[in-house]
Amino acid sequence: MSASVSTALALGLLLTACGGGEDQASPPAQKCDETLAPAAVDAVGSLLGTRESDWAGIGLDRTVDVLIEDQAREGRPPGHPSMCEVTTDASPKSGIDVDVWLNDSGSLYDDGTTKWWNQGRSLYAMGREASADTKSAALFVGCSSPRLKGSDKQPTSIGAELKFDKPVKGAYPADTPATREAYLTVLHSVTLAVVKELGCENNAGLPEKPVFEAKKWRGQP
Repeated sequence: MSASVSTALALGLLLTACGGGEDQASPPAQKCDETLAPAAVDAVGSLLGTRESDWAGIGLDRTVDVLIEDQAREGRPPGHPSMCEVTTDASPKSGIDVDVWLNDSGSLYDDGTTKWWNQGRSLYAMGREASADTKSAALFVGCSSPRLKGSDKQPTSIGAELKFDKPVKGAYPADTPATREAYLTVLHSVTLAVVKELGCENNAGLPEKPVFEAKKWRGQP
């Protein structure tokens, strides 16, 4: 992991522009069960400071199966397994963790109870809600699909979260728009793959490319 993620982001963009940095032994597009679009591949490489990374997790098909099973189950769904964890050999305990789950409570960050803007979290106009800070990003969508029980009457709320795990000295990426947008680029790509696999109507409202239009929080002056 590089000392400065802001520098790594710039380096990643430079490598992309020059057509370099490709990991021939393990193509980056295979990470996260091939749910990463080219822009998301670039974002992962920039955040981790390298394209040579490994991934673990339950992958796309099993994630979709879990969402369907949770929707059909009576009562509160159990804990959700991680869909994808991307790490590097240089820092195996540091990496990107992406989770997708059935948001049965329907709760969102922007509920007016917390002044997130004072805590450095930014809100974006994508899906039902999208937000990010230096540690994580979240994306919520509503899915109507024949594969999800009752979603024809009420869209099923699905949540996705990306966390950047870097326990070393408690350091997190620089607080910049580039960092937040890199998080959301990865999260959007994975979530879009999930809603397409589920067959969500209109891709659950997600565009083909991520949107970084900033919004004000409820109650924000």
